[in-house]
This record gives sequence, C-alpha cells and structure tokens, in this order.
Amino acid sequence: MSLSISIKQYMKRFLIFLFFLISLLVPSSILATDINTTDKLITVDISKQMLYAWEGGKIQYQTKVSTGMRLTPTVKGSFRIWSKIPLQDMRGPSLYKNLYPKGKYLIKNVPNIMYFYQGYAIHGTYWHHNFGRVASHGCVNVPLDAASWLFNWANTGTRVEVF
Repeated sequence: MSLSISIKQYMKRFLIFLFFLISLLVPSSILATDINTTDKLITVDISKQMLYAWEGGKIQYQTKVSTGMRLTPTVKGSFRIWSKIPLQDMRGPSLYKNLYPKGKYLIKNVPNIMYFYQGYAIHGTYWHHNFGRVASHGCVNVPLDAASWLFNWANTGTRVEVF
C-alpha cells in the first residue's frame, strides 16, 4: 500500500516537472502591448492573419495576410529580413496533391520578396485574394499594394516577429 502511494507521489512530481519543462520550451505569445521599440519592426499575427509594420513604437501600416496551410505552416519566432528580391520565380515541393498533382509548385514573377528565414518570405501575391485566411506553403502572402509598400519601407535587417 505504501508503495502505491509513493508511486502516485512520484508520478505527480514527475508530471509537475514535465509541465514546468514544457512551459520553458514553448514560447509565449507576443501581444501588441509587448511591442516596445522605436526601430522598424514587422509583426505577423497568424491567429488574426494580420501583418503590422511598426516604427517609432506605432503601427505605420497593416494588412490582412495569408500564412501557411495546415501541412505547410508558417514558421514562428524572431527573425530579420536577410534578403530582398524585387521579382523572382518561386518553386518547391507541395504536399497538396489536389492543387499540385505533380507534387511541386511553380509560381512565376512573384513580386517584392523579403526573405526572413531560410525559404520563408513575405511577398506579393497575385494568384489568390484569400487574405485573412491560410493559403500558402509557409510564406506570408500579402496583397500586391501592401507588398510594394512593405518592400520600399523595410530594410535588410528589419526585425520580423511571427507568432
């Protein structure tokens, strides 16, 4: 009987420790009230499908976006724009065989691309108008006018927060 109590106590302590450990590994959400910078900053709120451009601690521009679909989610975290390309073809593998039967996508002449992590980018989108809903292979799709504004406003090195 005392053995089963000690096992229960052990399991309880182990679960508390495990919960504590997981809470340290999972990043906390960023809220607008957490934005405290005078530098240029782009935030992408995946749950709201919104992008905000900040400068001087104030929102300078905002737009609806389309981030990654379930099988190809947009990466979350803190990044910096590492490359800006005015126009480029974008291609890659696709898990969505119903949309791309060959398992690959190719979109020509994608405008105003700003890479912020590996192949993830904020860029203009002419092939759909589903902004405010997930629709991408992981990139942050923005309307063409927003992409132009952001491309002209942001510099290489501008911080990007995706949450």
